[in-house]
Amino acid sequence: MSAFKTILCPIDFSDCSRVALEHAIALARRHSSEVVALHVLLPMWPPLEDFPPYVASKVIEPGARQKVSERLEALVADVVKSIGGEARVRALLVDGFPIDGILAAEKSLSADLLVLGTHGFGFAERLILGSVTERVLRRATKPVLTVPRGACVGAQKAFRTVVCGIDFGEPSLRALDLALGVSSGSGARLVLVHVIESLPDEDPPEYGHFNVPEYRRFLEGDARKRLEALVPESVWKERDTEFVVASGKAYSQILRVAETKDADLIVLGVQGRGSIDLGIFGSTANQLVRHARCPVLTVRKEASSPA
Repeated sequence: MSAFKTILCPIDFSDCSRVALEHAIALARRHSSEVVALHVLLPMWPPLEDFPPYVASKVIEPGARQKVSERLEALVADVVKSIGGEARVRALLVDGFPIDGILAAEKSLSADLLVLGTHGFGFAERLILGSVTERVLRRATKPVLTVPRGACVGAQKAFRTVVCGIDFGEPSLRALDLALGVSSGSGARLVLVHVIESLPDEDPPEYGHFNVPEYRRFLEGDARKRLEALVPESVWKERDTEFVVASGKAYSQILRVAETKDADLIVLGVQGRGSIDLGIFGSTANQLVRHARCPVLTVRKEASSPA
């Protein structure tokens, strides 16, 4: 497994993107990574009063691009100063449309991780997710860390408790590798969660001959054994590790565990770019990113994991 070398953090100058940059820097320090703070400047729209400067046009207003560049540099410097310590962060300003610019930068920079705020400026902030973030989530090939506006971060506080959803499929096993990587060396508590969704709470009349509670207990015990088998004994000795088996909707149970454990991060594997994924980004991942109060790290089955 290779560590995060380059972390790409798109910036639209909203408060949420600033919080995302704080998380990107905190994570980069743990992995000796470089953070690239990217702003994509729309090339043809006129500047509007009290609106993000990416709508300014270097054609209509010759000095606009320089002003945006200076503002981006100032934001980076201010965030680095505010959280203290050393950090390798550089600002990058490119022309184009936000989604295309972000995905092109992911490829050209060989970014290992994207960090985005869940909301930005304008009418999109009234949506469940900012439109740019939602589309990047569906199209990015590397892991994506989505950061809600209210998430807090600090050099010592980040990732004290990491919750990882496990369904035993390949994407969730890669998510576990990622969860182990981002929490290594920090003493973070690791909570593995498997959710059994399909069984009713009681014996249905039509299945009166079938002992549903007993079968559920069997499934829960078997799932716990499988969870424990995924984590090497050396990891158990290194950090506090918990295994949770629950019944219900996967996203609601993972959110419940994250709340009760005061999680700083949720990690989840998602399927590749199939038709369902392109349409709704996978129901569990979609709901987690919408409703989690802490950052959510999603990883596709083809993505690599940090050491």
